[in-house]
Amino acid sequence: MAVKEIEASNYSVYIGNEALARLQRLLSSGEFKEARKFLLVDENTLKNCLPQLVAEVDGLKDAEVIEIESGEENKNIEICTQIWMVLSEMEADRTSLLINLGGGVIGDMGGFIASTYKRGIRFINIPTTLLSQVDASVGGKVGIDLNLLKNQVGVFNNPQAVFIYPPFLKTLNKDQLLSGFAEVVKHALIQDAAYWEDIQQLDISKIESFANLIQRSVEIKNNIVNQDPYESSLRKALNFGHTIGHAVESYSLEGENKALLHGEAVAVGMICEAYLSYRKKWLKEEELQAITNFLLGIFPAFVLNEMTFHRLIELMRNDKKNQGNTINFTLLKGIGHAVVDQTCNATEIIDALNYYREAINELTPDAL
Repeated sequence: MAVKEIEASNYSVYIGNEALARLQRLLSSGEFKEARKFLLVDENTLKNCLPQLVAEVDGLKDAEVIEIESGEENKNIEICTQIWMVLSEMEADRTSLLINLGGGVIGDMGGFIASTYKRGIRFINIPTTLLSQVDASVGGKVGIDLNLLKNQVGVFNNPQAVFIYPPFLKTLNKDQLLSGFAEVVKHALIQDAAYWEDIQQLDISKIESFANLIQRSVEIKNNIVNQDPYESSLRKALNFGHTIGHAVESYSLEGENKALLHGEAVAVGMICEAYLSYRKKWLKEEELQAITNFLLGIFPAFVLNEMTFHRLIELMRNDKKNQGNTINFTLLKGIGHAVVDQTCNATEIIDALNYYREAINELTPDAL
């Protein structure tokens, strides 16, 4: 695939093997040619992506590189402060350009840093994970976590452009690819039943399979965001699986075992929230079973016990999507159709968590 350009609200997303050539063209233009350039990376993109980026984009050979440690636990105000200090020490001014090379943490936090440094400098995103390519590439949401509360502090602010270079996916392990694939599944379930049928036939062991998925997922998200940029109504459809998923992700960060990746937690959330949809008689039993079996066939089971339910609900109550004392969900009215602003009580949520526990126990009887 050469380059597919998708026009977002006031910037473009370039997808394809020639995306870096388009970045070179942009940086050599009058608007950016003289700007001081800073590259935000983590240890993984420093090693696996930066050499190829600099080799193909001559305009970045003199860019200053700022490295942080990877991981959701580093998406916090302390790391932001360190980077703001580095930018100040390097005398970055309001005409400077920050280029975020990495996954969702780099994109979210880098965008937030750029949006607030000197009341805002320009930034470009080069997402390197499947998750950031299909999800964080569109929407203008930038921000950081507050303790363990996901994306609790942030703003809406768009990049100058986004460049998606699919070959960067070759640097990822299987778990990271699957984490991004969860968002692909979500896009299908909330808006495109035919897409849902397609992805069930996909060979996810082949990187080449993802090029068309990236484009379709970006199109779906872009269509939603353009109609509702500030998440007042329709854009909330993108939260399917995330009310319970974010709580599970935060809870896993509190534990002593390896924390869940974002997509792994969202997969748990989608199964639970599909059950809530079924309970409201909006989703057929066979549709619920198809979603459950597909996700459990791909993603690792996360063992929940009843002792954790109170903590999970407590985390859900702190979700930024809520209003008042209610817990807000996006649910499904059939596959391919989302319905937003739905509330569920604690009993219903516990039933959904128990449904997930029972589903994984059928597959792995010793899990409980």
